[in-house]
Amino acid sequence: MRAAVLVHPRRFELQQVDVPEPKPDEVRMKVEYCGICSSNLTPWKGAPWFSYPFSPGAPGHESSGVVDQLGTKITGIAIGQSVSMLGNGGFADYQVAKANCVIPISILSDEPFLGEPLGCAMNIFRRAQVREGQWVAIVGVGFLGTILLQLCVNAGANVVAVSRRQSALEMAARMGASLTLSCEKRAELLETMRKITGEKLCDVVIEAGGAQETLDLSSDLIGTRGRLVVAGYHQDGPRSIKMQEWNWRGIDVINAHERDETIYVEGIRAAVEALAKGRIRLQGLVSHYFPLEQIDEGFETAALRPEGFCKCVVRCGS
Repeated sequence: MRAAVLVHPRRFELQQVDVPEPKPDEVRMKVEYCGICSSNLTPWKGAPWFSYPFSPGAPGHESSGVVDQLGTKITGIAIGQSVSMLGNGGFADYQVAKANCVIPISILSDEPFLGEPLGCAMNIFRRAQVREGQWVAIVGVGFLGTILLQLCVNAGANVVAVSRRQSALEMAARMGASLTLSCEKRAELLETMRKITGEKLCDVVIEAGGAQETLDLSSDLIGTRGRLVVAGYHQDGPRSIKMQEWNWRGIDVINAHERDETIYVEGIRAAVEALAKGRIRLQGLVSHYFPLEQIDEGFETAALRPEGFCKCVVRCGS
């Protein structure tokens, strides 16, 4: 099969490798799509703590496709079934995983179901504890932020979307945001939020940008005894925080990343249900598709995040 191998920073090589054989408790999937996660960008750009080459298909972990072969002990999953797989080898034609990391997709659409980031969104939303009538700001409206926006709107919150990209703000408005604000005019943004909330600012702020700038802005937007939820993946060095303001306002700070495999899978199952019930929509959220042969171009696009960008997906399968 074909597999993209990250041989050194900023360079994947398409290699022919053996098709993996599932063990008795594993499932093999023919990969159709694998999203490029923002967490993939640091190993692609290069950092001293990474060793190259990566294993075939890594670090792709947002994969979905069709069950191709079952291990001898597998029941309850059928060959030909559409599934999402939790694993780390998705930039390839085939991928294997333990059966408990394979989640059936009951509702099919023209848009790829990227289980891992959708599961992350469900778990972040659960920990954010958003309630009806609250003012909620989402700072950074990419794929993750747009899914969270929909969940917050569905919960009855007044959702404010904040982004530097006009296309992202337009998407947020279509998804039901009460207000969209550009982070390019920070003073005006803060003045607007004080005015519409009666100086109280936000009950919940979800930081989904993963940068110092979005963390600082999120700190500015949170109100007294509010909840600041860190959903962005901060991976490029230390961060400074406004500890004096955090102390003064008495806020709760939640790092909403999960590392428990079971919770990841629960989140993906919850995303399948949310899609079936119309709580989330996927239409238009994937802005860029690249074939496996052009995976480096996909990573370049994900790193640059041009106007109109929301999500890059690699098409796999020979």
